[in-house]
Amino acid sequence: MIDFQNGTWVKLGPIDPQSLSGELQPLLVQGEQVHLAFRGMRDSVVFTDKRLISINVQGMTGKKRDYTSLPLNKIQAWSVETAGTFDLDSELELWFSGLGKVRLEFKGNVNIRHLSQLIGHHVL
Repeated sequence: MIDFQNGTWVKLGPIDPQSLSGELQPLLVQGEQVHLAFRGMRDSVVFTDKRLISINVQGMTGKKRDYTSLPLNKIQAWSVETAGTFDLDSELELWFSGLGKVRLEFKGNVNIRHLSQLIGHHVL
């Protein structure tokens, strides 16, 4: 499992969720839909209507992967920080029951308000 307590992820940029559909399909439950996907250097984060899935690519070849699922219904609070004039990155902090805080940093071209709305829709 990824150690979310130890620092933040590399800045994530949006990717087409369809680019991960073949990899994610065996992990999804019936009716679960992927909404958004983001990638750092090698690792990815996917938001579905039920959970956040982190994909940690391991090893030299990248064939070994760790999939960590964080159910959205375990989110107790969240915070977003929008991009500014000089600080072009946005941030999302999520507090999960039993896990603690997960912090994700996004490149400036991510609509962080839309992401907050997506989380609110499935959590509230």
